[in-house]
Amino acid sequence: MNRIESVKNPKVKQWRKLHTKKGRDLEKQFLIEGAHLIEEARISGVDPVELIVAEHYDIPKSWSEWPVPITYVTDRVMMELSETKTPQGVSAICQQFDHQLVPNRGRYLFIDAVQDPGNVGTIIRTADAAGIDGVVLGEGSVDLYNGKVIRSTQGSLFHLPIVKGNLVEWVDKMKSLEVPVFGTALENGQDYKCINSPASFALIVGNEGEGVSKELLNRTDANLYVPIYGKAESLNVAIATAVLLYGLRNE
Repeated sequence: MNRIESVKNPKVKQWRKLHTKKGRDLEKQFLIEGAHLIEEARISGVDPVELIVAEHYDIPKSWSEWPVPITYVTDRVMMELSETKTPQGVSAICQQFDHQLVPNRGRYLFIDAVQDPGNVGTIIRTADAAGIDGVVLGEGSVDLYNGKVIRSTQGSLFHLPIVKGNLVEWVDKMKSLEVPVFGTALENGQDYKCINSPASFALIVGNEGEGVSKELLNRTDANLYVPIYGKAESLNVAIATAVLLYGLRNE
């Protein structure tokens, strides 16, 4: 049984580097916290590189035969590793995904330079709930393995393929397959309820302040918006994504 008591232990320093994008990219690993996320990884067939368990924490019985190395640590060490105010007692180191997303006549979500980690995590969770076949993170979007993104997905990052990509190229791929591509914009846009639900589609959602880039909007088949009936200036991008995905899936 491995045990670490000091926050100065080289392994702890290595784990802490996973709090930064540079460190994650260098190691091709990321850190998840809490039993819920770890259980979502387990039932999705994702085996962590290592489990990190606080000395007082009781591992769920369902993990007892899971062939994953365990290192026990003190509460002080767990506090050093946690990105939340209250550590949950268990964390895991996972390998970054090597998802392959082959374009076909499915349902896709493209994320254009959305930078808020809570929004991106919620958007991924929503895409999972709506049965989307794949998510493409465009340039300028927050790192998928950011701790707040991971927590906001509530485990959905383990359920569907998520890749980084050039959205212009992806839009062109969709069009070559005759998959309709919908942007999101007020200007020259139309109420999403006016669209007949297609069997396949790609939806592009954009940056919180600037929206979807004009280069992408100029390539779409139609641009949609969610009407606002009250006095709010706009909808949060994650909420708008949920409305549009379910609207397009109105079967």
